Amino acid sequence: MADTPDSNANLPARTAASEAQIAFARPGNLAAIIGRIEEVVEEETAGIRNDTAYDLKASNARKSRYLYELTRAMRGGSEAEFLEQHREGLTRLRQKLAKNEAAILAHLSAVNEVASLLRTAIQRAETDGTYSAGEFGRMRG
Repeated sequence: MADTPDSNANLPARTAASEAQIAFARPGNLAAIIGRIEEVVEEETAGIRNDTAYDLKASNARKSRYLYELTRAMRGGSEAEFLEQHREGLTRLRQKLAKNEAAILAHLSAVNEVASLLRTAIQRAETDGTYSAGEFGRMRG
């Protein structure tokens, strides 16, 4: 349906600035997105700490999707305004991210320790004398 001057007579004129602000002028939406990010971070932290079969790949995909949503929702808005409007939620998120980082670092440390133990066990098994070059040399002489 084509726009005619009569059908748009009562509507305010569109401007690039007003359209850009529409995406940002949804503080409830931004708060909901921050809340979803908080939830997925909390879930990941608990999963890393308590579930050896936790799916980190799926968790990272969810976090990436929510961060993308947040970036899109903020488009066209003022970063300072966003920070001011969502200071409390961002503070909570920062605290949850710090706990998440600690859990991830502990997980990585444990994985490195297990890998080191396995590497040491393999090296010991290889150097138990069964297949060492020294053993072959002594048998010949």
